[in-house]
Amino acid sequence: MNKKELYNKILQLDGLTNEEKSELLGLLRKQKKYGLVWEDKPEDVEERLRDELPVLIEDATKAIISDYTDAPNHVLIEGDNLEALAALTYTHEGKIDVIYIDPPYNTGNKDFVYNDSFVDSEDTYRHSKWLSFMNKRLRIAKQLLSDKGVIFISIDDNEQAQLKLLCDEIFSQNNFVSDVIWQHSIQPKGYAGKFSLHHNYTLIYRKSEKFILRNMERTEEDNKAYKNPDNDPRGKWRSGDVRNALYRPNLIYDIITPSGKIIHAPEKGWRWSKETVAEKINSGEIVFNRDETNIIRKIYLDTVEGRCPETIWFGKDVGTTREANTELKEVFDGEVPFDTPKPTGLLKRIMTIGADNNSTILDFFAGSGTTLHATMQLNDEDGGHRKCILVTNNENNICEEVTYERNKRVINGYTTPKGEEVPGLKGNTLRYYRTSFVGRSRSMKNMRQLMTLSTDMLCIKEDLYAEQPKFGEQQTYKNVFRYFDNGKKRMMIIYKEEAVPLLVDLIQKTDYEGMMRVYVFSPSEDPWEGEFEEVQDKVQLCALPQAIYNAYRRILPKKKDDLIASDDTETTHQEDILNGMLNFDEEEELQ
Repeated sequence: MNKKELYNKILQLDGLTNEEKSELLGLLRKQKKYGLVWEDKPEDVEERLRDELPVLIEDATKAIISDYTDAPNHVLIEGDNLEALAALTYTHEGKIDVIYIDPPYNTGNKDFVYNDSFVDSEDTYRHSKWLSFMNKRLRIAKQLLSDKGVIFISIDDNEQAQLKLLCDEIFSQNNFVSDVIWQHSIQPKGYAGKFSLHHNYTLIYRKSEKFILRNMERTEEDNKAYKNPDNDPRGKWRSGDVRNALYRPNLIYDIITPSGKIIHAPEKGWRWSKETVAEKINSGEIVFNRDETNIIRKIYLDTVEGRCPETIWFGKDVGTTREANTELKEVFDGEVPFDTPKPTGLLKRIMTIGADNNSTILDFFAGSGTTLHATMQLNDEDGGHRKCILVTNNENNICEEVTYERNKRVINGYTTPKGEEVPGLKGNTLRYYRTSFVGRSRSMKNMRQLMTLSTDMLCIKEDLYAEQPKFGEQQTYKNVFRYFDNGKKRMMIIYKEEAVPLLVDLIQKTDYEGMMRVYVFSPSEDPWEGEFEEVQDKVQLCALPQAIYNAYRRILPKKKDDLIASDDTETTHQEDILNGMLNFDEEEELQ
């Protein structure tokens, strides 16, 4: 019996509930002839997401706001990264250019916690738990990547082989870019009879063929091979290969030298056609050696753009774990509050080859916060406008006391243990968020609460935080509508649908360039388009919370949606709208 026949057989079985049939069909779909197989081990956090939806709430007391008008907004999220990733599917699906993660390596030495318990080397399901953990997060990470996006994953020998197979399945083997070896230490270590371990791996996968691997900057060391022994007026050059890498019969021909000598083609042929070679000889790009027995291709230094990344990284440009500890000591006045930091040089290399200088970067195993530190340094060095999102839990207060504190000091400036004053990278804004939750059942109360609590997420989504106390002459009210305007773009959030008619009138009377993004509460997919018909050329409408439900549906564990219950929250009636202005209780007025 083939899989299709078995599928139909299951559907026709009596005595099974729909949920039981669904479970059997799911198991059938999971069967495969080749690939990575493991025992799925549910997480407590995953079960929580069956009943609750995550949202992101800002802790404004921790915000570090730059005076620079065009400062990039960086985001730090405190919470379980599966919950945070779920929330980011609404704010950043398809918008992340570079993801870097340094997940637990699952060494068996209590470096990996699963459902509040350490996974040690004796755990029978050690690898299955790790793969279940990574599988859920990497599948969401793929959705967050832009079509030009790329993910870099640090790992060591404990899970490198399993991670490679998992990533081949999630991102496709065709999107494998490279497996880079990073020499993280130089000093000999270990015991007699064993290898001294000096490296780990960085697996690299692109989202699609649209990804562009960028070159690194050339150094004086890179240019040493270029010389000018013949005083060529074009300047320094080095010799290059003229042979073809693949066999091409049409590229096999003899070359006649100026004195009439014959140079026979190599086994696989020349790199170019006979006509092209003749042109390069005439231009001087191809020359002959003194006795005309060989040809030389000149590769001129002025034609070389950067340097291709190699698959082995070492040296001062990327740093070592010792240098990473030194960096952390300098920021924390001699202390090292995190065991396994990465050097900023490593992250700067990743960002340089992974995307342009206006990219959005995500690290959802943020640890000590090196990724943000490196982002701000790189922006300062090349004038870039990269934005960084960090996610980490607050176990042992790591998020507040290490990740946040480190980057707060980097922005504000700090003093090293030697008394050196390091100026702050003040052209950066950092905002601090925590994950919170709303009931998943679609009662009207939950829907309104989700709409209200989604405001901070909308600011992240639109990268727009400049809240205004008025729209036109109308005072804003935090539970009715809010208005954001940074001079470049605008956003209005309407929590009370009763306010729509008056706000439409105000929009019609207000002059502004471009379109204003309007998020409006609606129990359905319809954002009151009929009401906004007269101003459709001035607004882009979105119905909430339905847009959030749609984003979450694709990634959260399955749960049946409840029918929309009656609205058991207080409503705002028409009598609250007086004299052409919204008139709500004073305590609702936005200060």
